[in-house]
Amino acid sequence: MSGYSDGYWWSPDGLRLHYRDYAGGDDGRPPLLCLPGLTRNARDFEPLAARLAGQWRLICPDMRGRAESAYAKDAMTYVPLTYLQDIGRLLTDLAIPRFVAIGTSLGGIITMLIAATHREWLSGALLNDVGPVVDDAGMARIRSYVGVGQSHPSWVHAARSLCEANGDVYPGYDLEAWLAMAKRLYRLNNAGRIVLDYDMRIAEPIRAMAQDGASEAGVDMWPVMAAFRDIPTLILRGAQSDILSAPTAQRMVADIGDSAQLVTVPDVGHAPVLDEPTSADAIDRLLESVLRG
Repeated sequence: MSGYSDGYWWSPDGLRLHYRDYAGGDDGRPPLLCLPGLTRNARDFEPLAARLAGQWRLICPDMRGRAESAYAKDAMTYVPLTYLQDIGRLLTDLAIPRFVAIGTSLGGIITMLIAATHREWLSGALLNDVGPVVDDAGMARIRSYVGVGQSHPSWVHAARSLCEANGDVYPGYDLEAWLAMAKRLYRLNNAGRIVLDYDMRIAEPIRAMAQDGASEAGVDMWPVMAAFRDIPTLILRGAQSDILSAPTAQRMVADIGDSAQLVTVPDVGHAPVLDEPTSADAIDRLLESVLRG
């Protein structure tokens, strides 16, 4: 595993937040800001860092309420606009003017908000299995499991639970792969049990939005696609995704134009882990486009 240093920053409302910083080999390259999905954390990008660290600097935050970042006092701050403010403070503290955003699911929604508000920050963008709208089936699935506590006596039990729940998402995974994923998603608690590594209250805004009929981002995101024009943009879609439909992904490319590329990852649902050969090749092409300017 490529080495990293741990860093911390303070959110605008006073939470101590954590990030991993994987060193890059070329200071002239923009860093990769890796933004994880709803229930995931900085560890989710270990496979990507194992391949790219040393060539590129990777900054992988734990969003508030996840892993080594503090839990919010107010659960209703677990929303994309607050995450955007947190990330803005991190970028200011690190004096990073431009970067390539690598956004998985929720991280992709944050990336879209960055494009809408600070497109000058973006040297490139990867929207990993997410778009301006989320398919109803996928949203229902998310609501069914987010905030539901789990506890397992061993890592193998946690891995088997992941397999039972997500076997159709990653049909090619063996026990070793499920164990690796479990160690990215779970932690060992003080009672010696394996538990999910996030604040269960992150589900509260999602439930509230469902009652109001609002999108997760809280706004119509289709107009944001125009903000990615002339920015190298990769739209990555799991072939079996229930979050990002093929028609939505195709419309995204059409709205963005020639700077966007759509790549579908075979035999994967929501969301690609970014170590699949198809994903790796597409990411390499994206980063080549970034370097060409």
